[in-house]
Amino acid sequence: MLWGKLIDHDRCIGCHACSVACKSEHRVPLGVFRTWVKQVEKGRGQATRRHFGVLRCNQCDRPPCVAICPTAAMHQRTDGIVDFDRALCVGCKACIQACPYDAIYIDPETHTAAKCNFCAHRVEEGLVPACVAACPTDALLVSDLEDPESPVARAVAREGAVVRKPELGTQPKVFYKGADASVLDPHAARPLHPGMWGASRAPEADATPAPRRGAPAAARVAYDVPRERGPWGARISLYLFAKGIGAGALMVGGLALLLRGPEALGQVPPLLGLLGLLATLLLLVSDLERPDRFLLVLFRPQPRSWLVRGAWVLSAAVALAAAWLAALSLGPVAPWVRTALGVGGIVLGAAAAGYTALLFGQARGRLLWQSPLLLPHLVVQAFLAGASSLAVVPGLVDAGVPSEAYWTGRLLSLGALMAPLLGLNVACILGELWIHGTEDARLAVRWMQRGPQGTTLTYGVFILGHIFPAVALAFAFIAPDGFAAGVGLAGVAALCGLFLWDDLYLRAGQVPPLS
Repeated sequence: MLWGKLIDHDRCIGCHACSVACKSEHRVPLGVFRTWVKQVEKGRGQATRRHFGVLRCNQCDRPPCVAICPTAAMHQRTDGIVDFDRALCVGCKACIQACPYDAIYIDPETHTAAKCNFCAHRVEEGLVPACVAACPTDALLVSDLEDPESPVARAVAREGAVVRKPELGTQPKVFYKGADASVLDPHAARPLHPGMWGASRAPEADATPAPRRGAPAAARVAYDVPRERGPWGARISLYLFAKGIGAGALMVGGLALLLRGPEALGQVPPLLGLLGLLATLLLLVSDLERPDRFLLVLFRPQPRSWLVRGAWVLSAAVALAAAWLAALSLGPVAPWVRTALGVGGIVLGAAAAGYTALLFGQARGRLLWQSPLLLPHLVVQAFLAGASSLAVVPGLVDAGVPSEAYWTGRLLSLGALMAPLLGLNVACILGELWIHGTEDARLAVRWMQRGPQGTTLTYGVFILGHIFPAVALAFAFIAPDGFAAGVGLAGVAALCGLFLWDDLYLRAGQVPPLS
């Protein structure tokens, strides 16, 4: 048994009976929807026609929401239905980012994820889903896709039924017959503007996409429901920033241990790494809708999720930083211990910095984040953040070290490390702005380049975060009297630029509409 659903738009009259039945059957709160009807108008004057699109969870055969869920709250049944368990959901919102169809929401009453589950409780009793039972024109059909003579299988094989976004490889099992492209493709019609429909809302003005090239210019959304546009916000931006500092401090400190001995940078790298990574964990927990359930991620993990793997990596990096501090506090460090700590700092620091690229890669709905550059870019960013942070705290780095040795050794090394990292980071950013070929990713890039975001990108990321630090480092090397101040100032400016980029990149990925 493999359940599939056919939505026949040649029969659909846009009556919203399916939406009402779904609301009633599942007691869906006001303001959120498991199934909804989008309406698009095409043409002008008396030639105007309205097209309906019934949108919902697509019951994917390869569901990205299941792969990314850290506790298996989202799970796939043996009959193909993608269901969810409220009791296991921690409210991380990762499933919302993973769904390319905009089908998952956070229930405002339970603070857990929810979506269409094919009315699994009805199916188990031999009944059809509530929306199917309520449809007055039989526009909704469900049947077993493994039976070639079932209604849905026949429609798929003989009547040209299509699925949404087949190029993503999710293999949806909800099929559309006779649906106009303007209701299935969020780029094919101009978005809704505020008007008499009280339940509707337009996207932010600076996030409004233009219609797809070749689409009818008069296609416009007439009715839609509010959808979550940016479930990850400022705390996730701070998480990226704090993780970069913590992971980078371990990498820079590990490199110093291998090259210069146990006293190279003292206790500051492991201390900064420990504080940065602990702050990362706290920010992650605080962003959960159900932080009281965080321990489910550790004790009831779904190991395919990079949220789970990332928690393991962060825990290992925190343990290494604590062991590093303990080893230094006990006196002289044996060479083999120094080597182990140095290698561990570099490896776990790089893993802590880079795992987010793999987590973002599981967020299949956000095409900007599907970048091959993201993993190396995060490692470069972390290295730069670590060197910059260590340059900002010279008094701590200098603990117990003669000033002359400090000026000519420690700070000089950090400045020399920052200079090429600034160039590498700029190259990675430019690559992120230029390499993308998908329409959603290009829309996100355009959003970063215009309006207030364009100002932040130009003056905050490039000038403050990269050009100014490079100039400050150049003057520092030319004028030894102001060396410490120049390197420290370069570190502060670089850190500001890194945070601004993290915040822009995170928000930009969530700008393109999914439905």
